[in-house]
Amino acid sequence: MASPPKDAKRPEVGGVDPAELQAYFVKSGRYTAGVATHYPPATVLTAKDTHQDLAKGFTLGMRFHSAPVVRLADAKPMQLGHAARADGAWRVYAFADASGRQLRSFAAFLAESANSPIRRFTPAGSDIDRVIDIRAVFQQGHRELKVEELPPALLPRKGHFGLIDYEKTYCPDLKQGPDIFDLRGIDREKGAIVVVRPDQYVANVLPLDAHDELTAFFAAFLLDRR
Repeated sequence: MASPPKDAKRPEVGGVDPAELQAYFVKSGRYTAGVATHYPPATVLTAKDTHQDLAKGFTLGMRFHSAPVVRLADAKPMQLGHAARADGAWRVYAFADASGRQLRSFAAFLAESANSPIRRFTPAGSDIDRVIDIRAVFQQGHRELKVEELPPALLPRKGHFGLIDYEKTYCPDLKQGPDIFDLRGIDREKGAIVVVRPDQYVANVLPLDAHDELTAFFAAFLLDRR
């Protein structure tokens, strides 16, 4: 970085080719930005990469890579990675399958099943997203979905007055792009569950129907209120 530019007329002086320096700078960009850390898989907080192909752009053990989306409730363009607060909660991003049925089945499991990680690991009296915060990303544009038809898990009531949280559901930014499903290599046919740790590193990638597997992942380190 500190070397002078290479001069073709004076090769004996040495130096670095500017194009070579630029390529090195780009290659090292994630390191200099502090997001090149890669935690090893098969640990308590970082699962095996068995299902990595479902979400190739969210590398297990690496920082969650944000992408543009549109919030369904108010059609606001935003970055998905900026939607979460630094509140110590785990994030579960559910990316819809082609029909959306698997996503809705997953949402029903979270809200109704006794084995739901939401019901098992959220302390009594706490907001439903205090420990595990569920977010959904559909494949359709925001004009094609109706907020009132979303499953209850994506319209949780929170706080002292039990007001509905409308900020759990997102769509691709089909107007300005790029489409998050294409940008992050999400399997459009099957969809995917992407679990993100409180420090914003990807902890697990699972199929939308891996309900018990998701609960088992959290059971390894969270207290079961049962």
